[in-house]
Amino acid sequence: MNFHPPELEAELQSYSSEPMIRVLMMPENTNPLGFIFGGVILSHLDIAAGEEALKTARRPVVTKVMKEVDFVARVLVGDWVSFYTRTERVGRTSVTVRVLVAAHRGYRREDIYKVTAAEVVFVAVDEDGRPTPIEADPR
Repeated sequence: MNFHPPELEAELQSYSSEPMIRVLMMPENTNPLGFIFGGVILSHLDIAAGEEALKTARRPVVTKVMKEVDFVARVLVGDWVSFYTRTERVGRTSVTVRVLVAAHRGYRREDIYKVTAAEVVFVAVDEDGRPTPIEADPR
């Protein structure tokens, strides 16, 4: 029997159909308890959110703040971890991105668990690293 919580399936509908990134968790990513270290997940979350912000801003961005990250499930060695993203807001110089992290488990990746979700704010910067306005999307 596959584990696909309906509330997670519903939440995934508001994100891109494909994850921004997907990572296979390996033994070198574990904490002393044998589970995947939260910092590894945070690092990938920041990378995925940064790619979404870059796509939106169309210029270099830097992380300003990562809002509350509440880990609700463990990640195990061998899990395939997907980082789904969506742009929430675009300000004058900032982009706010929402990231949903899900672990796919089992040999066929048939079970899926919500790991965490977070909001990350990025600031667009110029060549000197100073905040710079985000130009409107020409589309």
